[in-house]
Amino acid sequence: MRKYKLYLLLSFLILFAACIPSPRYSAQSSQTSGYVPPPTEKSFADQQREAREQFSKTGKHEMTGGASWYGPGFHGRTTANGEKFNQNAMTAAHKTLPFNTKVRVTDLDTRKSVVVRINDRGPYAKGRIIDLSKGAAKKLGMIEKGHARVRLDIVK
Repeated sequence: MRKYKLYLLLSFLILFAACIPSPRYSAQSSQTSGYVPPPTEKSFADQQREAREQFSKTGKHEMTGGASWYGPGFHGRTTANGEKFNQNAMTAAHKTLPFNTKVRVTDLDTRKSVVVRINDRGPYAKGRIIDLSKGAAKKLGMIEKGHARVRLDIVK
């Protein structure tokens, strides 16, 4: 009889616990959570439109802005176009240019330039228009600084 009462009590407690509503799923918490999604800066379509407009304004297919570089943490990983990233290759990431587009990148301070191939998407830092591989950044002499003001000219 004693085991029977223990099983009955245990069953009652489990049933009672299952009936208690969870506070995170209550109707009140979902209506008054106060969560407001962060505003998005620009949609991808807007970024593409801006890039086309900026390249077509000059008629020379050029753009100026900030450049940064990336490499060691991404070496060997897959890029946006599906190939393996080689930090020593002359490649770059751009938000909107088609893959395999050749672009001449000129540092506006030093006047050094290098031709890179677009094989990835980015940069995601505000104010940057291109992310160069470590190899391309080394040729431009911007490894130590980490960033530079550049002009992009579409070669092909």
